Amino acid sequence: MTGLKVVTTIDERLVAVRADIARACREAGRDPGSVTLVAVSKTFGPEAIAPVIATGQRVFGENRVQEAKAKWPGLRERHAGIELHLVGPLQSNKAKEAVALFDAIHSLDRPSLAEALAKEMARQGRAPLLFVEINTGGEPQKSGVLPQEADNFIKNCRESYGLKVAGVMCLPPLEEPPAPHFALAAKIARRNEMNLLSMGMSRDFPAAIALGATHVRIGTAIFGERD
Repeated sequence: MTGLKVVTTIDERLVAVRADIARACREAGRDPGSVTLVAVSKTFGPEAIAPVIATGQRVFGENRVQEAKAKWPGLRERHAGIELHLVGPLQSNKAKEAVALFDAIHSLDRPSLAEALAKEMARQGRAPLLFVEINTGGEPQKSGVLPQEADNFIKNCRESYGLKVAGVMCLPPLEEPPAPHFALAAKIARRNEMNLLSMGMSRDFPAAIALGATHVRIGTAIFGERD
């Protein structure tokens, strides 16, 4: 077959992802500038991340505090304007390091973590964006607040701990259509007067954008399959 360009390099894949985001925004009647691409670089080293930074990407996501701590300080020294998001679960005893390292935390999901983050944010004088993770599928193996408990949890974060919660995050079950889960997360955000929605990954981000996602977390479509 001729006339088809095979996208093989990381920078080419990133360009393709950006084009797909812009297309999804146009189809949803949205400004492409209203969606932030979080390039999820978990398990990939600086040598894989550098070409993505070279294309102008500045927002990256990591799943683990220790992994991010090992590779990002050096990258940040060499590249200005990096914004780092924690998109994986966070242990309360890692709150100090997370507040110091990350500009956004997408996995606020329990009172003990809210308390630890509030203390560290006050102590360090830093205020990363906070997203409440919603377990929209009620999956026991996943972290996240159950949908029916979300309103009270968000209220508690604000009133008891003084946290400025900016949005919600969700990760739909693999075996279910994602749209109903995105719609549920968006509904929770709206009724709690939050503007940010972290939802959508490599396989489903167009549907997330159609339902209001402001942050899409894309790793595989940019960096390739992980080992």
